[in-house]
Amino acid sequence: MRSVSGRKVVITGVGAVGATFAFALAQSGVADEIVLIDSNEKLAHGQALDLLHGQSFFPTVDIRSGGASEYGDADIIVITAGRAQRPGETRLQLVKNNAVIVQGIVKEIVEQRSAAAMLVVTNPVDIMTYVALKASGWDKGRVIGSGTVLDSSRLRHILSSFCNVDVHNVHGYVLGEHGDTEFAAWSMTNLAGITIDTYCPLCGRCLDWMGERARIEEEVRKSAYHIIDYKGATNFAVSLVMVTITEAILRGQNSVLTVSTMLEGEFGIDDVCLSVPSIVSANGVHRIIEGPLRPDEFEALSRSAATLKNVIRDITS
Repeated sequence: MRSVSGRKVVITGVGAVGATFAFALAQSGVADEIVLIDSNEKLAHGQALDLLHGQSFFPTVDIRSGGASEYGDADIIVITAGRAQRPGETRLQLVKNNAVIVQGIVKEIVEQRSAAAMLVVTNPVDIMTYVALKASGWDKGRVIGSGTVLDSSRLRHILSSFCNVDVHNVHGYVLGEHGDTEFAAWSMTNLAGITIDTYCPLCGRCLDWMGERARIEEEVRKSAYHIIDYKGATNFAVSLVMVTITEAILRGQNSVLTVSTMLEGEFGIDDVCLSVPSIVSANGVHRIIEGPLRPDEFEALSRSAATLKNVIRDITS
């Protein structure tokens, strides 16, 4: 059953990421209803009230705090609840505590017989997406993670700055785990339709493109750690990613995004959630784009999957 008043988004967990997402979503005009849920009910109520006081400055939207009953007629449920990543801590070190939290939330969602799509943002997001999918028993396309959409945006930003080309004309994807084993799929990277390996000799800005390529990829991989060291958390860019994914689902856009999704034989990988280019539309992922990868990229994707599978075995054994 869908919300009678329009497109309804329920956000579970309204700390730095959840609240910033609610703020960005309210300004986007994508949702008609935004409901905030948190184990700290006063925090959820305060965040909703703070947003409502700015209502005259953004498109009309119903914003309120609520409880588990709100899941029943939601169109999208966004899970950001969980313990925050600490300075110097890897995303994978968060796994056991956050798995328990996510399982509890999904149990409540299932009890409400929700027909929503579920977007998982809690880190480590690939593991939490897997946990949420298994706990829900839903079709795999309805449960997705924010994946490497943010990492792909970071790649585009860094390439834009390095190549001195508008970021909107830079296209590229980071694949695999949203974490230490992620990698840039250089074979899919282009500037204005020209492959990056073809563009660089034409540009002439660098003398050692292969060396620069390795440096850029490492900068993308370490970006979150640097931000966490500087300010304690990442929240602005990931919230814009969440708006983009939410919009793709609510408006049925058929957007190609590197969300985290369950693989069932694609790229020779099975029973793990990680990021590959996928068509995101109404109700979640409609299709995985199993495009060709270079041998080194295929190996990197397989290595990323193996790393995640090891963690899954640790928490399910």
